[in-house]
Amino acid sequence: MGPMITPSVPDDLVGAFQIEGEPVRGRLARLGPAVDEILRAHDYPEAVANLLGEACALASLVGSNLKFDGRLIVEARGSGPVRYVVADYDTSGGLRGYCRFDPDEVAAASEGFVRPGARSLLGDGIFLMTVDQGPDMDRYQGVTAIEGETLALCAEQYFAQSEQTPTRVRLAVGQANDGEGPKWRAGGVLIQNIAEDDARGSTAEAWNRTQALFETIGEDELIDSLLSSNHLLFRLFHEDGVRVFGSTPLRAFCRCSQDRIETVLKSFPAADREDMVEPDGKIHVTCEYCSRVYAVEPEKLGEAA
Repeated sequence: MGPMITPSVPDDLVGAFQIEGEPVRGRLARLGPAVDEILRAHDYPEAVANLLGEACALASLVGSNLKFDGRLIVEARGSGPVRYVVADYDTSGGLRGYCRFDPDEVAAASEGFVRPGARSLLGDGIFLMTVDQGPDMDRYQGVTAIEGETLALCAEQYFAQSEQTPTRVRLAVGQANDGEGPKWRAGGVLIQNIAEDDARGSTAEAWNRTQALFETIGEDELIDSLLSSNHLLFRLFHEDGVRVFGSTPLRAFCRCSQDRIETVLKSFPAADREDMVEPDGKIHVTCEYCSRVYAVEPEKLGEAA
């Protein structure tokens, strides 16, 4: 049995910060019950849960910077044991995610001493970030190859290629015992070098110093339920000073609903829908994200178009 932990600091928050007097800004995400609910909706192997937890933390970090109502979708697709991982953040703080994987292949990849990371699990593939501003707006999508062993490295490469913004990312996922059994936790921190201009001059020296401090972050610190976000930032950047801005609460939230499920089913031909009817006379649909099961009466769907 692991150590007993009594959370004493706010959880499920993502906030922004700025290094005082330096051209470096960042965001810090700490996830407790929200990521635990997302990961427990499926019986994921540890390595898969870790990958999805990282994706949720990353989506929170990047999505919380959107300046409009919408969604930020982080996903990676590959030919490895994990075919697909996605985390979906909306600007109200709602978060959901899931993985599609081959259990036997994941078990084989997990036999070593080191927990397999993104590259080992996904194999050759692509990492994508999509900004969705709603049905009336164009989607913006950036893509990069999966080359790093972690999603953090994939994200750093994405920012370097897609936005030419020097960016560092650290993500952590783990379990802690709160007295009611182990619960999943996740954390992430992102820093970016604000572009130099005539007023700022060269920012290289400040960026190099901040990166050196960033390198000292321990994964255990990012998921420590007894260490507040403010305390962690002060521990890292107290020499320069750090200004913390407002934070956004995070929660597990799935957008599935009876109406959405029925709308999707109506798009299928009538013959296909007939094949879906189970012995109780209903069509049962399980949401990939939250595992909620919907029962739909075929008569409600009318005739196929």
